[in-house]
Amino acid sequence: MARYTDPVCRLCRREGEKLFLKGERCFTPKCAFERRSYPAGMHGKQAQFRRKESDYALQLRAKQKARRVYGIYERQFRRYFQQAQRQRGLTGVNLLILLESRLDNVVYRLGFTDSRAQARQLVQHGHFTVNEQLVNIPSFTVKPGDVISVRDASRQNMHFKEVPQRLEAGRVPGWLSFDAASLTAKVVTAPSRDDVDVTLNEQLIVEYYSR
Repeated sequence: MARYTDPVCRLCRREGEKLFLKGERCFTPKCAFERRSYPAGMHGKQAQFRRKESDYALQLRAKQKARRVYGIYERQFRRYFQQAQRQRGLTGVNLLILLESRLDNVVYRLGFTDSRAQARQLVQHGHFTVNEQLVNIPSFTVKPGDVISVRDASRQNMHFKEVPQRLEAGRVPGWLSFDAASLTAKVVTAPSRDDVDVTLNEQLIVEYYSR
């Protein structure tokens, strides 16, 4: 499986805004975007003064931003878009719901980790079960009624022991229920467009793939 190994802060700089890809570090002065908000590279500063972006550029940036927020490569992202097209309703909204329903995103949204990248790693290492079955595939799609739990063998891990203390009030979205004491969550309902916690323009993504 392909994996991005370059500095993730340059992704935020390329998009011109914080994508919070490094968790807590993004809230500190150490964040690279705080020091250099322009794109990386020798011509990065000049990009701030270029002429108005074309419609295609805006569509591309919207698609790239969504990909980078959820940590997905182009081939898989396109498959999600094609799946969203086949479903009833608005394609753009369907796409965001599919992305929100990924297991790694659910782990992040429950507060187990500070970033989606860290959540992806915990899932890959086999720390979670879905309906009492071990699942180590970050792209696994959860459905209403599914129960996500920390695996029994992982509960003694210091990272999971500290979860109740790290949880912030109101962080868990309404479409999930979470019992911090038992480290168990349940998918109450499918996520809606309002449950997406990042600013994304799904219409521009649809326009990009509809060219």
